[in-house]
Amino acid sequence: MKSTIRMYLGYMRLSILQQFQYPVRNYFYMVGMIAEPIIYLVVWQTVARARGGAVGGFTAGEIAAYYIVWTLVRNMNIVLTPYAWENRIQRGQLSGQLLRPIHPLHIDLAYFTGWKFVVIAMWLPIAAVLILVFQPAIQLSLGNVAAFVIALWGGFLVRFMLQWALGMLSFWTTRVNAVFQLYFTIELLLSGRFVPLSFLPDWAQSIAGWLPFKWAFGYPIEVILGRWSPQEIFFGFAMQAVWVLIGLAIIALVWRAGVSRFSSVGN
Repeated sequence: MKSTIRMYLGYMRLSILQQFQYPVRNYFYMVGMIAEPIIYLVVWQTVARARGGAVGGFTAGEIAAYYIVWTLVRNMNIVLTPYAWENRIQRGQLSGQLLRPIHPLHIDLAYFTGWKFVVIAMWLPIAAVLILVFQPAIQLSLGNVAAFVIALWGGFLVRFMLQWALGMLSFWTTRVNAVFQLYFTIELLLSGRFVPLSFLPDWAQSIAGWLPFKWAFGYPIEVILGRWSPQEIFFGFAMQAVWVLIGLAIIALVWRAGVSRFSSVGN
């Protein structure tokens, strides 16, 4: 256990140092991602005002708050993509990783965890500018902030585990782009990324409640906006834990079968 903790801390430290070596690149990357939520924000604020000040249970100010928090959650949701799995296998990088005495899952998780601390630090000035420009309506409480922190990291783990598991399809085929695109399209529509889930029909909201995407994206945002009761918040924590465990179970089941048939196709 001590060795595992030291390994995690070491890779997290390495990740933090690497990200701070390229602060300008990272800032441009984060600023580039702001275009998407700002478009959504402006469009839905316009719709809300045209409908008398609210849409889907959100006022114009609450819509601004939703999409400003969205920018942090979106950056926290950046994890190892299935496309990286394709690249690792096609270029033979996975062969070297399999020679290490550490499961690649631990290395990736430690690296991305360290990266998120840099993301949070860099997001704060961006959020300050967005707050000044769009004047969001949000009343923070200590309880909601604490719950948000837990939900934010829980969402990161949900998405990390499921995308890592999805990437293992590359053991069976080096071209799974169609599957990935279908997965990401469903995620976009039913996660709360495209619009708050309350904007969707009731049947779509019901489906979203049983899929992992909501718990990784829309749920943390609505927690800090105070739209969930304490009982609902704890239910959300439980759902996040369930999906993390499902992801780990899939990885445990598929990993050995995938590695047993793995052959490098790269350099």
